Amino acid sequence: MPEIILGRVGGPDKSAGRRVLVDRLWPRGVSRERADWQEWLKDVAPSTELRRWYGHEPGRRAEFERRYRQELADEQHAQAIARLVHLLEEGPLVLLTQTRDVEGSQLPTLRDFLLVRRTVG
Repeated sequence: MPEIILGRVGGPDKSAGRRVLVDRLWPRGVSRERADWQEWLKDVAPSTELRRWYGHEPGRRAEFERRYRQELADEQHAQAIARLVHLLEEGPLVLLTQTRDVEGSQLPTLRDFLLVRRTVG
């Protein structure tokens, strides 16, 4: 079973796996030289409109997940999804966000989407 770890920028053990930032915006206060991840795949992040609509409001979570999965399945996200699936086949993957509430972010939905995508092919 492939391992996907969810965490914050500056978070999980740096040896846990390939570290990929999956936010649309670059984290404030982090220079490119100080970035602790190997890749930035902003194209896999929720659209600006969806992110703003959601606003991390718990009552909107289910609808956010539904809309985000719909976005992930469209052609605009295909290349970034393919890249993440490829990285996952190489070993553990650490998905990073700058959001404080990792479980309330897009990361759990993205993880589940990748695991299904990997098993389906």
